[in-house]
Amino acid sequence: MSTPLRAKKRGNTIIWILMAMLILGLGGFGARNFGASNAAIGSVGDREIAMRDYARAVSREMQAASAQLQQPVNFETAQQLGLDRNVLSRLLASAALEGEAARLGVSVGDAAVRDRLVTFPAFQGLDGKFDRDAYKLALQQEGLSEAEFEAKIRDETARTVIQDAAVSATASPAMLDDMITAWATETRSFTLAELLPSDLPAPVAVPDEAEIKTYFEAHPAPYTKPETRNITYVWLSPEMVVGKVTLDDAALQQAYQARIDDYVTPERRLVEKLVYPDEATATAAKARFDAGEIDFSGLARERGLELADVDLGDVGKEDLGAAGDAVFALTAPGVVGPIETDFGPALYAMNGILDAQTVTFDEAREELAAEASLDQARRMIADESNHLEDLLATGATLEDVAKETDMELATMAFDTASEEGIAAYPAFRDAAQAATAEDFPQLVPLDDGGVFALRLDSIDPPAVRPLEEVRDQVIADWTRDQTQAELKKMADDIAAASTDPEALQASGLVVTRYDDFARGGFIDRTPPEVVQRAFTMADGATAAVEAQGRVFLIALRAVNAADPTAPEVVQLRGQVATQMSQSIAQDMFQLYTEAVEARAGIKLDQNAIAAVNAQLN
Repeated sequence: MSTPLRAKKRGNTIIWILMAMLILGLGGFGARNFGASNAAIGSVGDREIAMRDYARAVSREMQAASAQLQQPVNFETAQQLGLDRNVLSRLLASAALEGEAARLGVSVGDAAVRDRLVTFPAFQGLDGKFDRDAYKLALQQEGLSEAEFEAKIRDETARTVIQDAAVSATASPAMLDDMITAWATETRSFTLAELLPSDLPAPVAVPDEAEIKTYFEAHPAPYTKPETRNITYVWLSPEMVVGKVTLDDAALQQAYQARIDDYVTPERRLVEKLVYPDEATATAAKARFDAGEIDFSGLARERGLELADVDLGDVGKEDLGAAGDAVFALTAPGVVGPIETDFGPALYAMNGILDAQTVTFDEAREELAAEASLDQARRMIADESNHLEDLLATGATLEDVAKETDMELATMAFDTASEEGIAAYPAFRDAAQAATAEDFPQLVPLDDGGVFALRLDSIDPPAVRPLEEVRDQVIADWTRDQTQAELKKMADDIAAASTDPEALQASGLVVTRYDDFARGGFIDRTPPEVVQRAFTMADGATAAVEAQGRVFLIALRAVNAADPTAPEVVQLRGQVATQMSQSIAQDMFQLYTEAVEARAGIKLDQNAIAAVNAQLN
């Protein structure tokens, strides 16, 4: 009996379309064909995992990763991402559950298998119905018989029954949902004060010599000079060459004309445009405006618009099309129209005149000359670069290059903080950091058109600066830390002595009260540790918080439970229950799968896995 495919004698094009659909539609099959071999990479109990199933699954993961990363993912990258391990874990779990379904006698009938088959897009013809020719062709290309594939469908469907049974009865306990919701919606009322140096009874005394020395020796890092790289370099920048540039008026005139729009700006108008459905309505609106009954913003509001919605900004005459002449004929703010537009008749409000601006050639000459000179200087450096590279390539020293060319010779003690002069260029900093004593100087371009070459002469390792060199900084740092310690001690003493959270209000400190402060909220310009501490305190307690070099006192006045019947709380509780149930279901399924795998026993053939991996490379 002829099938629709044969009867209509569809060409190879249709076959390849069906094959493309198969690749997209078959969930368990990949693009790489490992033939009809039934060799296995391992087993769970009596369920073997075929090499081709592992290969196809890994290929599919690589294709998905490539699409997600928008770049090809090879097998080495897939291994780094752990894709092969994820695939193996998933296949072991599937085999274990299929074996468990068989052990428990869970199976599905032919009707269920048929229902699955006819829904595969890859097996449907152009009429959207199941096409047996497409089905047979797809399985042949994958090296599967109909019996093998239908057995896989039967096993997968039975496995799904087991999976559903393992997770269907997992509901989050109501008490847990209530506790999480109450915790998340709880608010707190507290009083906050920041202690400042001026709150101390007296300023911290000036440290004596012993204290300075002890502090300096205990904190060497801030006073350690970083590694210094002693660099000799030659440099040629456009500014160094610009004095040799000669320009004629013709070149400047040409540059002026090329940038005429920057120097000559025609008159522009500030305009708003309000479109109406028909000319009669627009004419009536214009009449009411002219009679003073309504302003333009009122007309816009009648149309359901604000002035921002109809504002065209500053526009030129040519930007307004047919309305240009009428709008630019106005010598003072006003409204013209209605004027027909592509969207219907419109009224135009002109609110301001921006006069034409003209910068003459003589006025622009200095700017044009500076830009043209620098551009010509860059060209001169580019032309000179080959000669400079040849000098360096023949073994000329930087000193020799400086003598024979316009390049400037200089030295620098370079470190990670250097940013002055040529060290402001990223290319120079990168080259200075990467240079070694064995390197030969090479010409390197700079982003402004200049060039340089450098030589590493020596490296001074990190070293602690002498105390006398950093004495003022040591004293400032000691004073800061000592003040911080005194403030923290003061805050601890106040917190320890406090028995009433309202007492902080009368302490003489500058305080701020916060009522019904939500968990996860923030206080502007205040470290997040402060709010976090407020939500870990006992009701009525006072605590000191030290964070980011600042000291705070928090007095917790009340812990406020949310109304469980409030709509937003009810909604949140529903979300919590759903998320917790899903989390518990995932955990239970994972534990169940691991138990099934352990009981059945896992065996892996590492040689077979390596063989497949080698073909995937």
